[in-house]
Amino acid sequence: MMQVFLKLIIAFLVGGALSVVAQVLIDKTKLTPARILVGFVVLGVFLGAVGVYGPFAEFAGAGATTPLSGFGYFISKGVREAVDERGALGIFTGALSAAALGTTAALFFGLIAALFTRGKPRG
Repeated sequence: MMQVFLKLIIAFLVGGALSVVAQVLIDKTKLTPARILVGFVVLGVFLGAVGVYGPFAEFAGAGATTPLSGFGYFISKGVREAVDERGALGIFTGALSAAALGTTAALFFGLIAALFTRGKPRG
């Protein structure tokens, strides 16, 4: 029980730290939130490709895999696995298959939220 609690605390702290970094970038730079989000994905892809993000994700759990940097890591992991299985064709299919589950879940839950809420017109 204590080990589960410790993993939850670590995930909370790491995920919170990544969120703080993003918020500081939003507040202190002229970067748009979209560019910061893309930067996190690219950083996750790069760190996953060089083998650094895997051990970090093992340590931090959902605190490292839930943010957008984790999405980038899963893309690099999917490409690596697909290249091992299918060769050069895996470069094109790996990212799509790795991202399919998360993208489908986001679309599904977004649709559910849209069905039960009402948007407000702007202006």
